[in-house]
Amino acid sequence: MEKTIAAIATSFGEGGISIIRISGDEAYEIVGKIFVPKSGKPLANRRMTYGKIVDPKTGESVDEVLAVYTKAPHTYTTEDVVEINCHGSVVSQRRILEVVLENGARLAEPGEFTKRAFLNGRLDLSQAEAVIDLIKAKSVKTFDVAMDQLEGRFSTEIKNIRKLILDILVNVTVNIDYPDEDIEQLTYENLEKNLYEVKEEIEKLLSTSDTGRIIKEGLNVAIIGKPNVGKSSLMNALLNEERAIVTDIAGTTRDTIEEMVNIRDIPVKLTDTAGIRDTQDVIEKIGIEKSKASFNSADLVIFVVDSSSPLDEEDDRIISLLEDRQVIVIYNKVDLAEKADLGYIQGKLTKATILKTSLTNNLKGLDQVKDKIVELVYGGKVKQEDSVLVTNVRHKNLLDEGLKSITDAIEMTKMHQALELIEIDINNSYELLGQIIGEAVAEDIINEVFSRFCLGK
Repeated sequence: MEKTIAAIATSFGEGGISIIRISGDEAYEIVGKIFVPKSGKPLANRRMTYGKIVDPKTGESVDEVLAVYTKAPHTYTTEDVVEINCHGSVVSQRRILEVVLENGARLAEPGEFTKRAFLNGRLDLSQAEAVIDLIKAKSVKTFDVAMDQLEGRFSTEIKNIRKLILDILVNVTVNIDYPDEDIEQLTYENLEKNLYEVKEEIEKLLSTSDTGRIIKEGLNVAIIGKPNVGKSSLMNALLNEERAIVTDIAGTTRDTIEEMVNIRDIPVKLTDTAGIRDTQDVIEKIGIEKSKASFNSADLVIFVVDSSSPLDEEDDRIISLLEDRQVIVIYNKVDLAEKADLGYIQGKLTKATILKTSLTNNLKGLDQVKDKIVELVYGGKVKQEDSVLVTNVRHKNLLDEGLKSITDAIEMTKMHQALELIEIDINNSYELLGQIIGEAVAEDIINEVFSRFCLGK
């Protein structure tokens, strides 16, 4: 029998209320020792009961509380669960938890409630991981994607692909074990066709992984350009606050400034960089080196150009760095006379999107910048409303490995290799995808997943 566990389920600190969660076969018995209901009646299943927590050793009242008992298996962990709602005082939380632990429970490990939900079959592993994403969601979209995963949409996709693989495996195995029986003969042509179907389904899921990562972790955007072209003005406009100092003096920003913002419900980490130029200023040089590092690690680069000044060597040096990058060119200060050679930029940066703005004139063009960022995130390939997204690195890695095994099986099928050899790769893909939802997954991986949870969840 698993030991009954307990933990503070709400955020630690002051608040209106706090909840101490207890789960396990002895949950009801433990609470019976310390909870005195006002009505004198014992806790009833799915009923909230008013009373107080009393320390059995001293008879001292600890706090007035509301307690709820829910009988297994209709609980989060599928075990008996009692939740004690107390005043949101740090002292109250600690004292009640101490009394619970002294009377038979042990302190839960991080994520142990959700781990029990997984081990008891209420959630598969990908659904359990979605709980972490729900807690850490940075935007409504992040939350919605995690909720879809918790409700099983992603698991269903994985199970459907595994069903396709299993059907192939059964057919291959039967033809290996009973070649002379009266069964449907498997041709290499049909096997190849079926394997390609699996390959396409895995690739379709993997095609969402870049978008999924950005929605979960945020889009890293580096704003670069020469000094005094409007980088800080763009940063402030996107943040809708005066975060970066804006002056007419070149080189005002000497260090990178990082801020998180939601743009059309996409979490974006904006980095306003020091203007890239030749300088003898030691401090500014350090800032420029940090700018280059931010540029190299960015998902998207926004290159700001002063349209009112002719392009020079410093502009050209930056342009040469951008030829193979995903970039938005902000052709700024268009309210002034346009002197920068826009045709030259277009000729050099053929993949870039060029947007004209005037960030000091009613923020002209800012909405276009936001729209373009969203368009680049989704790439025109992922519909926000109905697509299942791969947001978890562990899932992506397993899908990559599963795809490789299927691809290897296809190549061997084309060469008419022995079915026994082809079967190994097909079976490997089946098992790899099973690890995503927690089937035949190693215990150390399970422990690693749940170690990332907070206490009480």
